[in-house]
Amino acid sequence: MKKIGKYIVVLLVIAIFGGTFAYLYKRSKPKEKLYQELVAEKGTIVKSTVLTGKIQPRDEVNIKPQISGIVAELYKEAGQSVKQGEIIAKLKVIPDMSQLSSAQSRVRLAEVNLEQAKTNYKREKELWDKSLVSADEFEKVQQALSQAQEEYSAAKESLEIVRDGVSSSNASGSSTLVRSTISGLILDVPVKVGNSVTMSNTFNDGTTIATVANMDDLIFDGNIDETEVGRISLGLPVTITVGALQDVTLDATLEYIAPKATESNGTNLFEIKASVTVPKGVNIRSGYSANAEIVLDKAEDVVTLQESAIQWEGDSTYVFVQGPAGYERKDVVTGLSDGVSIEIKSGISAGDKVRGSEIISKKK
Repeated sequence: MKKIGKYIVVLLVIAIFGGTFAYLYKRSKPKEKLYQELVAEKGTIVKSTVLTGKIQPRDEVNIKPQISGIVAELYKEAGQSVKQGEIIAKLKVIPDMSQLSSAQSRVRLAEVNLEQAKTNYKREKELWDKSLVSADEFEKVQQALSQAQEEYSAAKESLEIVRDGVSSSNASGSSTLVRSTISGLILDVPVKVGNSVTMSNTFNDGTTIATVANMDDLIFDGNIDETEVGRISLGLPVTITVGALQDVTLDATLEYIAPKATESNGTNLFEIKASVTVPKGVNIRSGYSANAEIVLDKAEDVVTLQESAIQWEGDSTYVFVQGPAGYERKDVVTGLSDGVSIEIKSGISAGDKVRGSEIISKKK
């Protein structure tokens, strides 16, 4: 029994050493590298840049009052259409007390002068009828009466303007009525009935009653980096995608490139604008965030390959092409790249199988 136990121990020791040796031998063997197999194909390479910006109307106008006062009535609200000259709001004038007092005094004085002129005219008319005064004297009295009547009318209109902001003879052109200066869509009405508003002057920009824009004429406004601005030109087609509208793309045309850069976080950016064509049935709101794709270069019907297969050695580029004896190195001349695929100008042909990047490691 003792001998059998010894044999068992020896066999266990031999098994342990054998297993360890086999494991170490297996670990020491070189690994076989497997690579992705790529195929060169005919296709189109498009080099483009994507910009962020906003969709906004070309013409956006702030409607301001011609006088200062209080908003008495609002006839329109945001989202409604308005025509040029259409009334948006009505104001109530708060008159200046010194101007009001002066206007009232002028009316009283004009009224006294008019009554005196009427009395003089009546007296001269009676004498004229009896041929007791000359025509020249009677005409002077007539003229004085006409002047007194005109002065009284002017004084009354002046009082109405100071007190009410409008005269009875010019009610249609009242400055208390705030009218739209363009036709379009009302984007915002930032005031409410009862708010005080001021007219614009040298020291005050004035209160905005409403913001109106023509939503049939939209532009994309964005910025492009200085490294790419030299590769674009006016008239280039632009593809617009709006984040708020899924599966909707808009066609646009580049119409403006800023001649001067603005600095943002250490980067020089140039403003660009593109006129946007909106299809029927698509509702675009002012201020939508959007992306604009501009094609910088294009190579059509060329041999293309995934850029990950390209190897660099100094100034030369090469790939490994599958041959009878395995993958063989071939120098290639590359062209345009879109960051994923690259144009192959020479070195390989469409249909050639090329070694790509390593995908897995496997022991032999």
